[in-house]
Amino acid sequence: MAYPIRRWPVVVIFFSFMLLHQMDKLLIGPLTTPIMETFRINEAQMGAVFSGALLVGGLLYPVWGYLYDRFARPKLLALAAFIWGSTTWLSALAPNYSTFLVTRASTGIDDSSYPGLHSLISDYFEPGIRGKIYGLLQLAAPLGYLLGMVLAFSLRDVIGWRGVYYITGAMGIILALAIYRWVIEVPRGRAEPEMAGLEQISVYKFDPKLARGLFRKKSLVLLYLQGFFGVWPWQVITYWFFRYLETERKYSADVIMITMLVAVLVLASGYFIGGAIGDFLFRRTRRGRIIVCTAGVFLGLIFLVLTMKTPPENYGTFMVFLILTALFIPFAAPNTLSTVYDVTEPEVRSTAVAISNFIEQGGTAVAPFLAGLIATVSSLGDAILIICTAGWLVCGTIFPLVGWLLPRDMDALRQLMRQRAEMEMARG
Repeated sequence: MAYPIRRWPVVVIFFSFMLLHQMDKLLIGPLTTPIMETFRINEAQMGAVFSGALLVGGLLYPVWGYLYDRFARPKLLALAAFIWGSTTWLSALAPNYSTFLVTRASTGIDDSSYPGLHSLISDYFEPGIRGKIYGLLQLAAPLGYLLGMVLAFSLRDVIGWRGVYYITGAMGIILALAIYRWVIEVPRGRAEPEMAGLEQISVYKFDPKLARGLFRKKSLVLLYLQGFFGVWPWQVITYWFFRYLETERKYSADVIMITMLVAVLVLASGYFIGGAIGDFLFRRTRRGRIIVCTAGVFLGLIFLVLTMKTPPENYGTFMVFLILTALFIPFAAPNTLSTVYDVTEPEVRSTAVAISNFIEQGGTAVAPFLAGLIATVSSLGDAILIICTAGWLVCGTIFPLVGWLLPRDMDALRQLMRQRAEMEMARG
């Protein structure tokens, strides 16, 4: 298949964008304690800070999705990177809790910018290898978390948490310039197998009728539903696990650093491994990716329970179970994203993922605040375990239903793409 651009330099730029953006976004975890001390707030108030940015991002997902399907995706991604840098600087300047709550919420504007990036990648790479590519890009989240942790623990006592945010805000501006200069738009649907060998492809843009039709795809609707609950564990672990290790397990900063370094590196590998296994099984059965999602959810839940139930003094056992948890819980991420693209038309893929992210953001906004409330009457350990167990049990029930319905929706997309390919050849 011929491509008008070199694909891998774009992947490198997108990986850098996601890595540094996730680092900036997830810094709030390791910086939670100094921020709480600065503004003299409790867990519930800090939970509101977490949820504010998540809520803003969630509300804007449909807007970003429409814009990406309607206009040039690279220019919008550059704009998102610029907004990231600017709003991060504003939050660093906040003089009091109320202002910080508002400015931190504004950082959620660019958090909903990923649907365009993902849909652009779907037009660079054919379906059979998308799981690996998305798994590779999703390495950025845990690695960004790791870099943020190192940056936070290294500099928060030297330049303060505000200084750390000045640095990451500058990175957003630099990435905005890089994306604007070097990322190029490609025709929507270019990488679909039916389009192989075609020199010219018609321009397909957002179609309201197709967008409404997304809700008639039963497998996709179920994926949307599981997404609301599937993000609960991620958000609770992301925002509260550092404080749990500090305050309830009483681990020192050095022990926490080592613990999270190992766990995050394993977590990062889980994205690529899960995506690769999903691609392998997908080439053998159309339900292959959903099989990997289901296995990852249940194995992750089992090992998380064992992790949280291990006494603090049994550090070796705790680390073994934590590593196993970290390996399996990312398996679903690249496979659910690839599955969305396996059933949706190219010109509404940003919208399809934006809807998914919008629904997920509802769960994302609820989970940290709910965990903070549970922690005030019980413990963070209980809060983490309760919310993770509930979320993953729901997902583990929904995924098999998705697998049952999936082939019909996939067949409908393949038929449409064959019809379009025939029309393109007739025009040629």
